Amino acid sequence: MLRIFSPEEARQSILKRVPMDEMVIPETVLQRTAELFGEPLTPTQAVDRILTDVRRRGDAALREWSQRLDGSTPENFAVPVEELQAALEQIPADLRQALELAASRVRQFHEAQPVTSWMTQKMGGTVGQYMRPILRVGLYIPAGSAPLPSSVLMSAIPAQVAGVSEIVLVAPPNRQTGKIDPTILASAALLGLTEVYAIGGAQAIAALAYGTESINPVKKIFGPGNLFVSLAKRQVFGFVGIDSIAGPTETVVIADENAKPEWVAADLLAQAEHDVLASAILLSPSETLIEAVQVEVEKQIKARTRSQIIAASMNNRSGAVLTADLQEAVDLSNDYGPEHLCLAVADPWRLAEKITAAGGIFVGEHSFEVLGDYVAGPSHVMPTGGSAHFSSPLNVLDFVHVVSLVALDPATAQAIGPAAVTIASAEQLDAHANSAQVRL
Repeated sequence: MLRIFSPEEARQSILKRVPMDEMVIPETVLQRTAELFGEPLTPTQAVDRILTDVRRRGDAALREWSQRLDGSTPENFAVPVEELQAALEQIPADLRQALELAASRVRQFHEAQPVTSWMTQKMGGTVGQYMRPILRVGLYIPAGSAPLPSSVLMSAIPAQVAGVSEIVLVAPPNRQTGKIDPTILASAALLGLTEVYAIGGAQAIAALAYGTESINPVKKIFGPGNLFVSLAKRQVFGFVGIDSIAGPTETVVIADENAKPEWVAADLLAQAEHDVLASAILLSPSETLIEAVQVEVEKQIKARTRSQIIAASMNNRSGAVLTADLQEAVDLSNDYGPEHLCLAVADPWRLAEKITAAGGIFVGEHSFEVLGDYVAGPSHVMPTGGSAHFSSPLNVLDFVHVVSLVALDPATAQAIGPAAVTIASAEQLDAHANSAQVRL
């Protein structure tokens, strides 16, 4: 179940990054796409067709695609506020308490993030920056193989802390009921969200980007989703903003001989149950530990309700890598840039200082990733696919934009104007040079 790789084997397999356009599309996905569209299309072509249709025909296209792709079309896409509140009142008391605890910690964490405007008078007059919240954002909450009410908290709370005035939530409805899972609705109500739509897939991204008769467009779209959602976000980028192109979730555990095999195995299985394309990778110089984790994986998977998904994930993009030492494990992880990095070693802080690329670092075995998924504080929306080398976890800064402020005094304008003339002339932009020259 948990295969063992050498470092070189791992670099060519489970640790090898593949661009989205080169990912192998499962034959079942291609067949399903051909059935829906009446001809063989790539996922990119299918998404383009949906986006174009919704942009041109609005709600009528939304209804048709929702029926074809989700198997149902609600009478109204908008979820009544009364239904949101009813969902909150009807969830079990312990779940509500847990969501309230998570919301409190997530809010406390993000309120500590410094996001401030600033000005200085040290450059002649005043220059600076205004930090302005994005006025209207859309949050996509996935609910394919499992509803994720935690993603509501992890996405909406940073937006609220940033001061976003209009937060729109979309989530795919259940195929049987035609309604959004009540736990997602309850989380929305808990945060005071009121604009929620029962719609998913690429058609939801199109509605958020272009708007329809019943859904006003947003300025930026957030949230992970399946391949079609990710492709849709990529195609609308530029017309609206997006947070990132989310790929399958991934975790790397660096462990030494002191780690508890039972805990390491449990952490790997927790990640693998997300999706058949999820990656759960163990890096360790201890062959004894790896073998003990192998035994635990085989033992624990039998009791897991999503064992088939876990098994597929383990056989697809997961495994254990026997490294020469912990430094090689760190080097492999830094090259890979995992979404989650767990340090199950005797001195985790020593390794943490060496990490150059990771969405989140979970320091020590008591700071396990599942706590980060729900109640630790930082958003669990983290960079995937190696984008941790240049991107950050979702945070307050994602929901603001910077406006530069220039208010120079006359003396400074006179002093620096000749330099502007010189540079503009070198660039052969005569009108630019003249605009400065006439003031000198």
